[in-house]
Formats: sequence, C-alpha cells, structure tokens
Amino acid sequence: MNKDMKLALDTFTKLVRAESSLQKALSLNDVLKGELTPSQFAVLEALLHKGDMGANELSQKILKTKGNMTMVIDNLEKKNLVIRKACPNDRRKTYICLTSEGKVLIEEIFPRQAREISKCFQVLTAEEQRTLGSLCKKLGTGIIEE
Repeated sequence: MNKDMKLALDTFTKLVRAESSLQKALSLNDVLKGELTPSQFAVLEALLHKGDMGANELSQKILKTKGNMTMVIDNLEKKNLVIRKACPNDRRKTYICLTSEGKVLIEEIFPRQAREISKCFQVLTAEEQRTLGSLCKKLGTGIIEE
C-alpha cells in the first residue's frame, strides 16, 4: 500500500468515526421524542424549509433511496404529518406536503435539534467549521461516479 492510499484510508476512517460520533450524540438526546426516525425528521425538515416536493426530489435532498423514501412517506402519512397531493399540471407527479400537524411538530422539534448540532460543533472554532464545510462540499461534489 502506497503512502497516498494510507493517507486516504486514514482520513476516511477519521471522517466516518466523526460522523458516527455526531449521529450517536444526536440520537441520545430527546429532540425526536421517540416519535420520529432520523429519516422522518429529515423529510419534515426538508418540507418545512424547501416547501412541497415530489418523492424523488425528497430522496435526493435527504440522501435516501426511492424505495426507502416511499416507506418513510407512508409512515409519516399514517401519523398525519404529511399528505400526498396530485400535481395540477402533471398527473404523473405527486407532491408531498406537510399537514398542519406536521408543521407544528417540525417547528417545535427543529430548533432543539439545531441547538444540539450547534453544541456538537462547539469543539471547532467558527473558522474550522467553515473549513470543514468547504472540504466536505469539495469531497462530495468532487467524487466522480462511475
């Protein structure tokens, strides 16, 4: 194994461990109140901040497969947190929309989750957070899919 490969593997391991530590810290708090899975929270948050959108667009936004997205939306619909609405201009397309109950819930939970994320990142200075954000974006957009 050459030194470039060793460096890449070491960096990858650190990135994965940091992400795992963040997820663990965030899942230990009571923000989601046992009511929502992280994927359900992500859907509600995306709809709150981006507005109604189709399931395909939602799956791209929260980085989940289309099959998983269908199950997540079905479960949110059962909880009366989202509804499906037909697109008036294209009968093939369906929009996923927050219900009033869903909007109240995500508006209550999101600020607490944002505070918890902020607490986790206090270990880094503002400049380090900007650098990390920039590097993550560069890595994510620079990967060539084959």
